[in-house]
Amino acid sequence: MKRLQDRVAIITGGASGIGFATARRFLQEGAKVAIIDIRQEEGEAALQQLQTAGDVQFFVADVRHTQEIETMVAQVHEHYGRIDILINNAGITADATLAKMSDEAWQRVIDINLTGVFACTRAVIPHMIEQGYGRILSTSSVVGLYGNFGQTNYAATKAGVIAMTKTWAKELGRKGITANAVAPGFIRTAMTEKMPEKVLTMMKERVPLQRLGEVEDIANAFVYLASEEASYVNGAVLSVDGGVNL
Repeated sequence: MKRLQDRVAIITGGASGIGFATARRFLQEGAKVAIIDIRQEEGEAALQQLQTAGDVQFFVADVRHTQEIETMVAQVHEHYGRIDILINNAGITADATLAKMSDEAWQRVIDINLTGVFACTRAVIPHMIEQGYGRILSTSSVVGLYGNFGQTNYAATKAGVIAMTKTWAKELGRKGITANAVAPGFIRTAMTEKMPEKVLTMMKERVPLQRLGEVEDIANAFVYLASEEASYVNGAVLSVDGGVNL
């Protein structure tokens, strides 16, 4: 049997990058997947690409807006009859040094990367509590563990995701729900492909494995944490970074 056979998963930020790769891997492992994204066109394109892999639906929702999240969760539950896994993956960056960071840049990153994770998790847990089973998985970052120059807002949100994860592990474990986070390092995405080659080379040289990670590396970590193989893993932060901070 496939590792996630007939499990129902919600993946925010699922139209591209890590979210898309995770949706594809979950489908390969037998899950039924609802990809959530604010971008209608990109979401529909992702849906078209993934439909041949399994049972997948696309829902438009902005994680900053509680009502949209609650409506989306209700729609997913109505369609599939249950929600087993939540992947909190939607996130943005708006980098600047502390002295130059605007209120708007600070708040926008907080609203999506932190408050959005809180709102999505709060919306799904009643269904998970009722069925006595659930997996809350969130994309953090090595930046949330160690900080990073020019990313006060992003680092704060990713550290906050870790703190919330550990809190939920304590609150929800007795109800059959585990909460864990994945902390990616330097991952090859559409954003990194636009970086100068010199910068990419410097990034690779910082990693003991001497390469950038792939989105599939993060997707594989989520598959493990969502599977029964990780049934006793709770409140953990799995760094998938090639050893960059050793």
